[in-house]
Amino acid sequence: MGVLRAVAACLAVCSAAGEFKVEFDVVLSKGDTKSFVIEVHPDWAPLGAARFKEIIEENVYKAARFFRVVPNFVVQWGIPGKASEAAKWKERKIDDDPQLDSVSNTKGRITFAKSGPNTRTTQVFINLSDNANLDSMGFPPFGEVVSGMDVVEQIFSGYGEQPNQGQIQESGNVYLKKEFPNLSYIKAARLVGSKSEL
Repeated sequence: MGVLRAVAACLAVCSAAGEFKVEFDVVLSKGDTKSFVIEVHPDWAPLGAARFKEIIEENVYKAARFFRVVPNFVVQWGIPGKASEAAKWKERKIDDDPQLDSVSNTKGRITFAKSGPNTRTTQVFINLSDNANLDSMGFPPFGEVVSGMDVVEQIFSGYGEQPNQGQIQESGNVYLKKEFPNLSYIKAARLVGSKSEL
């Protein structure tokens, strides 16, 4: 029953909205803020697209750090900076979307991270190269970077996969600022309307 409600809610949101864009202002390092834009395609992954829109509308990503950056693979973020918010969203899992044969994890496409079936919450990643091997593992993209891929590629990668996701969930940015002070982070993320508005 929960799946049917989720699909119905998604269809209502997605059909009303269609494709949409989100602009991210990113602090790459002190004094260096740049932007990139993601275009979301609800027809690629309707549940993922609806969740992403919900996350943006609720300002979940404000001050979130890019805590996992693996050159030539992915840049990942999405655990809220406040531990209380992270705890709330950790339990708000959504069901998986099917993987469309025509939509692959190519460079610049954005996908939800997950730890198993039906475990997507707020964590997402952008592919930094063509990662078609992820397609068969249940990681359907829901959008793509349409402007500023060069900015995405400038996100600080010096810590690789060192930040501990459990500690991020527990302590948020308090932990990250202390242990990994150079991480790039999101200053703002906002919907910018239809394709023609940008």
